[in-house]
Amino acid sequence: MSTMSNLAFQPLYDKIGATYDATRRAEPEILNVLAELLDLKATADVLDIGCGTGNYTTALGDQHGYGMIGLDRSGLMLRTARAKAPGLRLVGADAANLPFPNRTFDGAICTLAIHHFDDLEASFAEAKRVLDRGRLVIFTALPEQIKRYWLSAYFPEMMAEAAETMPDWNTVEISLRRAGFRTWTQRLYFMPLQPVDMLLYSGKHQPHLYLDQRVRANISAFANLADPDELGEGLERLRRDLAQDRFEQTTAEYEDVGGDYLFIAAQV
Repeated sequence: MSTMSNLAFQPLYDKIGATYDATRRAEPEILNVLAELLDLKATADVLDIGCGTGNYTTALGDQHGYGMIGLDRSGLMLRTARAKAPGLRLVGADAANLPFPNRTFDGAICTLAIHHFDDLEASFAEAKRVLDRGRLVIFTALPEQIKRYWLSAYFPEMMAEAAETMPDWNTVEISLRRAGFRTWTQRLYFMPLQPVDMLLYSGKHQPHLYLDQRVRANISAFANLADPDELGEGLERLRRDLAQDRFEQTTAEYEDVGGDYLFIAAQV
């Protein structure tokens, strides 16, 4: 498994993969929670499902000593991962058809990827099959969390569509149960003041970040869901509100009481 194999075409992330690492890096707090919830000793074998360019894959291996394998279906993402981490073990495959024997891994992670799975239950079942009594740790956002992002004040159609693409908790819970996981726990995640991983709500506390095309280019909602007219109008409104100190007034109704993102730790 030292080389990439069976690379499939995945349009969205082949589109944004070329510049992804310009604004996307492993967020220290996300990394720490992933390791805490995995609850594994160093040298444990961990699979990163939907690894993208391998930011969290590499960081977990380097900082926590895990034997990491990254899996993704975007060839461009994997080639980018390979270029920056030549020793990283990478596999090109779909989450619903993992090319590993039963009980291969001590743990698995999946960061901001389950909404890209074609078959959530089958993907969870495959994760359970290749786990050996370990945990699948998922980092995601629920639809109700996304609907509370203040981004909806400026890009309502894009954000409504983004919320629709995310599996809700009921869907996730049923899929985990049917896949054979016995128990699962949740942990809310709130965006830090100065994030280094420019994911969808990275500008929660720094709204000016969304005015940077480089940041938007590597966020799937902006790259794949945004209508050009709404995007242009929303950016102009945001720029104007920031310049005229009206941003807080415009976004006052949006609250983060339910967290910005969610960790789920599912136990075999």
